[in-house]
Amino acid sequence: MSGNAWTGWPSREALGRAGTSRPRRLLAWTVRLLALATLLWGAFGNRHPGIRGALGAVAGVLVAALAAWAFFRTTYQHRLAHSLALMGVLLGVAVGAQATGFTVPALVLWCGCGVSALERLPLAAAGPVAVVALASYSVFDTDAWPTTAVTVAGMALAGYVLRLDAEARGSAQRLLAQERAARAAEAESAALTERARIAREIHDVLAHSLSAQLVHLEAARLLIENGADRERILERVVAARGMARDGLVETRQALSALRGDLTPLEDFLTELVSGADGAEVTVTGDRRPLPAEASQAVRRVAQEALTNVRKHAQGAKVRLRLDYREHEVTLRVRDSGGRPGELTGCGGGYGLLGMRERAELLGGSLDAGPADEGFEVTLKVPV
Repeated sequence: MSGNAWTGWPSREALGRAGTSRPRRLLAWTVRLLALATLLWGAFGNRHPGIRGALGAVAGVLVAALAAWAFFRTTYQHRLAHSLALMGVLLGVAVGAQATGFTVPALVLWCGCGVSALERLPLAAAGPVAVVALASYSVFDTDAWPTTAVTVAGMALAGYVLRLDAEARGSAQRLLAQERAARAAEAESAALTERARIAREIHDVLAHSLSAQLVHLEAARLLIENGADRERILERVVAARGMARDGLVETRQALSALRGDLTPLEDFLTELVSGADGAEVTVTGDRRPLPAEASQAVRRVAQEALTNVRKHAQGAKVRLRLDYREHEVTLRVRDSGGRPGELTGCGGGYGLLGMRERAELLGGSLDAGPADEGFEVTLKVPV
């Protein structure tokens, strides 16, 4: 046995009442009441000590009860000196009871001290206390020595078993508290993750849409201030309205994604390029449903890549290739090159940095760079 096991206290969870069932608490109180009844019966059952003797016996019972209560409190607080002092008081009361002829209360107190010491004190201190208490019991017990020996061994074993049982209950309480803390931390982490996901969805959907609307509306304002003709102003307003409509559609799609109600990925990509001239979608591999995060990453990267094409390569032909593999899905968006569009100078929006961040959060990767005469974006996401 290690030194820490000899000098260490039973845990506070083991010494406390938390985790103790109601029947067990009732049993413990029943045992205490029986011990008190035994003390009283031993003091007054078969003798008439007189007024002074009766007062002394009552005082001894009260002192023993108070010392026992204080002993339980100080051991819970892990105060060794106070606990040993109180145990000394109990042993002293037992010696006084034996000296005045109250043998039964003395024997009960010695047994209780031995069992309680083994249950609640560090073993290095509990051993000597239990030896003194149970040895005193052996000396003054009037039963045959085999019976006394069996009783002493049973008391020592009972005290140690109670200690092990209390430690097991304390360990269960600590594990329960740790599990509750882990569940609370997990719930908080899940909430933060969900908030971050919602924030990404809102940013992905609205960033480029609102920035594009702002560009068109600002252009319309400048045209009005410069007295431009009605057709040019109307063209900008209609373009802003189109951007707002597209943003509303994307917002609805994002809300559907947050609810887990996603359209098939292939259908989404086909619809995404339906309004673009010279755009085509190719799907290879065994088609299958993807996890929500992976599917949403592909959708957002495809949207952003096409937005960048409209910004920087108007008139370019765009090819989207979705490749289902055994352990990952790959999306390639390549354009053939074109002229800068009217939205080139609008806000940075989600951009390549945001796309790469989304991919890396899922354990994937994103590469973007020139390819032939145009530009290519390649997303790889494990599934």
